[in-house]
Amino acid sequence: MCALNVEKSLENKRWKFVSADDDIVTRLVQNNDLPEFVARLLVQRGVDPEDVQGFLNPTLRDNFPDPFSMAGMDDFANNLADAIINKTPIGIFADFDVDGATSSAILTRFLRHLDITPPVYIPDRLTEGYGPSAEAMQSLKEQGAEIILMADCGITAFDSLQAAHDMGLKVCVFDHHEPEDKLPMAWHIINPKRHDDESGLDMLAACGVCFMVCVAINKALRAKGYFKEEGRTEAPLKSWLDLVGLGTVCDMVPLTGVNRLFVKIGFDQMRHKNNEGINALCLVGKIENLPDPKDAGWCMGPRINAGSRVHRSDLGAKLLSTDDVEEAQSIAWALEDCNRERRAIQTKMMQNAQNKVEFLGGDYGDFIMVDDEDFHPGLSGLVAGQLVRKYNKPAIVVTYTDIGGGVIEGRGSGRSIKGVNMADIFISAKNDGVIEKGGGHAMAGGFTVLPDNLTAFKDYIAQYIRDLKMTRDVIEPLHIDAIATVRGAKPDFIHLLNNNVGPFGIGNVEPIFALSGVRVFDVNVLKEKHIRLMISDAEGGSRMKAMFFGGVGTPLGDMLMKNYRVTPFHLAGQFQLNHWQGRTSVEFHVIDGINAINDTQQQLTG
Repeated sequence: MCALNVEKSLENKRWKFVSADDDIVTRLVQNNDLPEFVARLLVQRGVDPEDVQGFLNPTLRDNFPDPFSMAGMDDFANNLADAIINKTPIGIFADFDVDGATSSAILTRFLRHLDITPPVYIPDRLTEGYGPSAEAMQSLKEQGAEIILMADCGITAFDSLQAAHDMGLKVCVFDHHEPEDKLPMAWHIINPKRHDDESGLDMLAACGVCFMVCVAINKALRAKGYFKEEGRTEAPLKSWLDLVGLGTVCDMVPLTGVNRLFVKIGFDQMRHKNNEGINALCLVGKIENLPDPKDAGWCMGPRINAGSRVHRSDLGAKLLSTDDVEEAQSIAWALEDCNRERRAIQTKMMQNAQNKVEFLGGDYGDFIMVDDEDFHPGLSGLVAGQLVRKYNKPAIVVTYTDIGGGVIEGRGSGRSIKGVNMADIFISAKNDGVIEKGGGHAMAGGFTVLPDNLTAFKDYIAQYIRDLKMTRDVIEPLHIDAIATVRGAKPDFIHLLNNNVGPFGIGNVEPIFALSGVRVFDVNVLKEKHIRLMISDAEGGSRMKAMFFGGVGTPLGDMLMKNYRVTPFHLAGQFQLNHWQGRTSVEFHVIDGINAINDTQQQLTG
């Protein structure tokens, strides 16, 4: 395979072309009637030849795992089935993000099908923060709940769950965040990351865990004769896979194993338009075709999340739970307003954070940490993510909240890079008494810290990363799947790619292609931060639109703006379909690049 020998790009990356065994590629082509480039991508992704059909076309019949393989599921399902039969009042507590909202909607719809209308508690992101509190548990108890189904949180909520237990509440935790060695006090805990869980389902988002829970309860109820005795049909579980697919994509969990099944079937389920909340999101987001995972990540998810960032945390769960068309559209438009407000606040906050990084000491070499009394507490994670993308190092953003009695608490979010586990850092710092709370995923986490301990926390993180032997000077590889051409990138090619190798995400990354020596035309700046280009192959021919999102002010962006008329470029990025006014075209989203003439390190090698 030809490869561009880029040792150091303008974005400080070394281009590394992914190899594939040609014999295995040939076997996949012959045995599965696949195009050669699709077979090569499957081999590059490590798909076993025996598993190709399950990867390409997973089915519920052949690929759905046994829910009872999860630790604690058997006892839980039977206990919950008995509680439902005995009409024990049940309430729901769920996180305020998309995973929490979809989890809440799945549980609500399941219970509602059984003629149970549960009180639902979604904490206010800005005043209550992440996870349960004793006050929230008391509120659900006062609303009549005796059993609490807790989704997308709780696995490290020791004090709150102890308080709930002391109130006489039976709490069932459905989580997927990293647990500690000890588990909190709860009636049941279903979490595939439990150390005693051998199901192999640790890739699940909370919505996936909740779906598995509902399948298990449904089976237990069937075994106990509930549906026959009550004259009730079983729950239409498959119809709720659209919620599982949406939450799985938006929570950025690995799109491997059962998650791939959930996303493929979940987004196919959306074509039936059964969920009025999803339909309303498509309306306000101007999604003209059937939504796909990219629509979920870039359009639907941000709107669901936006409510929690401006004191309306419960809107997402309500939207996805309602069957009323007018209510769904009213909530969706309210979330659209929230999202506009969020974008304006986030832009100012990012400018402030970037100023702190570059001029006020927020760059600590191996990581970034910025704090400010004026930072919006609901946007710390988003801004941390922007900082990671801009500076390519772990980033932490700290906001401050008055928790009453004049006591100020620091609340932070962190986003990371490969090799630095954010959850491990925060859990370790909590256990060592440096911060008050902490947890999350490898790539994202949250914490609370006393302001007086912030300096000690910075030192703790610095030492932790030093111990991992992280350095800021390492040139990271950019894994590139193949060289492509502008003229060869047709809609049919992208459809074939998406339908066979997608859906893409963590664990099944979207292919990155290199374009060699392209000519660049008509460079424009959009919204003061994005760069739009027109490109063609080196020899000319048809032109294609390309976008470099967030490119303004970057080394590659500056080079494109200054020299596009006089020099060709090697560009790396991804092909995307653009649907506009009934027409479908292909555009290229730039990730990296380099001047193809002036850099003497660049050569085309065979």
